[in-house]
Amino acid sequence: MPTELPNENIQVRSGPSPAPECVTEELDRILESAAFKATPRRKKLLRYLVDETLAGRGRELKGYTIATLVFGRDDSFDPQTDPVVRLEARRLRHDLDGYYVSAGRSNPLRISIPKGQYAPVVEQPDAAGASSAQMPATEAPAAGDLKDLVFQAAPPFRRAILAALAVIALFVGVIVYAHVRSDMEAADGSRDENGASLVVLPFEANGDNSKNALLADGMADEIMASINRFGSVRLYLPSAKEKNLAGPDPIEIGRDLNLSYVVSGTVELDDGDQSLRVTARLIDVQTQRILWIGSYERDYTASSLRSVQQEIANAIASALGQPYGVLRNADTGRITDPTAMSSYECVLQAYTYRWSLTLALHTPVLACLEEAVQRDPHYVDAWAMRAWLYMDEGRFGWSKEGAPEPAYRRAISTARHALALDRNNVPALKALSSTLHYMGDYAESERVQRQALALNPNDPDTLAQLGWRLAVRGNFDEGIPFLKRAIERSVNPPGWYYHLIAIDLYLRGDYEETLAAAQRSTIDGSGISWSLVAIAEGALDQKDEAHAALVKMAEKSPLLARDPAAAYRRHQAIDLIVDALVSGLRKAGLDASIATTNPA
Repeated sequence: MPTELPNENIQVRSGPSPAPECVTEELDRILESAAFKATPRRKKLLRYLVDETLAGRGRELKGYTIATLVFGRDDSFDPQTDPVVRLEARRLRHDLDGYYVSAGRSNPLRISIPKGQYAPVVEQPDAAGASSAQMPATEAPAAGDLKDLVFQAAPPFRRAILAALAVIALFVGVIVYAHVRSDMEAADGSRDENGASLVVLPFEANGDNSKNALLADGMADEIMASINRFGSVRLYLPSAKEKNLAGPDPIEIGRDLNLSYVVSGTVELDDGDQSLRVTARLIDVQTQRILWIGSYERDYTASSLRSVQQEIANAIASALGQPYGVLRNADTGRITDPTAMSSYECVLQAYTYRWSLTLALHTPVLACLEEAVQRDPHYVDAWAMRAWLYMDEGRFGWSKEGAPEPAYRRAISTARHALALDRNNVPALKALSSTLHYMGDYAESERVQRQALALNPNDPDTLAQLGWRLAVRGNFDEGIPFLKRAIERSVNPPGWYYHLIAIDLYLRGDYEETLAAAQRSTIDGSGISWSLVAIAEGALDQKDEAHAALVKMAEKSPLLARDPAAAYRRHQAIDLIVDALVSGLRKAGLDASIATTNPA
């Protein structure tokens, strides 16, 4: 059995111990609360730790015991090489901290797990909600007391002082918590506990070719490394026992690890050693449905092994992890009550909004995100998506101030707050870059966007945003290839990915291809998309079709019908683009009658 250092002896504090039933009631209160954001596995861990401590075995809690009895690890578990218990204990501490600064702040007891030990501590807050101060032990606990469960109680003469300080302490704690937790997680390797939970199983080697096993060996690790760049996916490792099983059951492994999804697959090299085929599938653990299957075939030589593995792994990771990809779509489909969404569900809805960019979704999603950052102040993606929605208030004219600048300032401040929590958060960098673009700081916008792309070159949304901003400022030669790469890698590309491609084709005089790209863009139903369709049809002398597209454009965007130049300049398009598009609308038949179709 692997050895590990025992926990330090837990000091017992003076004061009366809480009754075991009171501690159990507090435990049940935590586990039943929607504000307690722990995963099912960490909830199981918390119950085990409290039950063992109540039974007087707190000093016996060790990582090896927890791994085998709670997490189902086998006898070969080595806490030195598999940090699962330490990481989950750290995350559980954060879950408890988050709960007690929100829904649990008025609870009669407070359960925590001090750093460096697994045995829980119970504190009794005073009437103002402050936890009692820790006092040195002056005598041994009486028989029958909970000798392993630390209980701290302040003497009466200190409670008035503590009560006066409670409000200040709680206020400062909530503010500091968002900043400190990020640093703690960066140091210990843990991550935000919002997002799809996933394990990538070792891929199976098909066929008799002896090289198949070698090729399959590194595929799972490559995929996990690529998915990890997307940030919002929580990755887990299968145990050594699960890795060594012949044909492991993905569903069983996913359930054992309390995960949402499992990725498995096969690798096969053809008999001539010239073509490598990799098949991957995503399985929903709860429903046992196969949500997605990807098949990839590449030319193969011995010298290209590493590059081929990386290329396929990047393609799989991009399909799964991208903002409008398989995992987010699947998680969005799990939302059953839009009126009571978790912080992560608010972020999912924010991506749904960003795909369509409609005011009808903007208002409730922004409200949801504002609640999310209050409830979960360390959740970086919620701050990042909130910045996006503030920016949209400015660029779409939805700002309550009636001018875009206050909304842009809110967006900049919010994005920078997210980056203070995690300087490498890609959604926050993209939000900052986009806002800088709309404020006219094009050089800094491009620099920040390239920084985001360097952090995750497999994210099609990051590619598209960089390409769009380069092209709208006239750099079509560099921007259009970025947009095309984004579309090639996207599972479900939004309509705006096609806008500058259509404009570039129009400026080149290729009107048939302009129409094809513009029609693809109408998947979002936006006024810009329909304006491009009208322009292309007008250039092709399809007058009836152009008129119908203009009517749809006016319905979606009255500003485009009244003042198209202002509508296009709102997105910082150069004069060459604006003049060409306005001229195209005139040729398509835009006139006062169209402009007054929907005067709202």
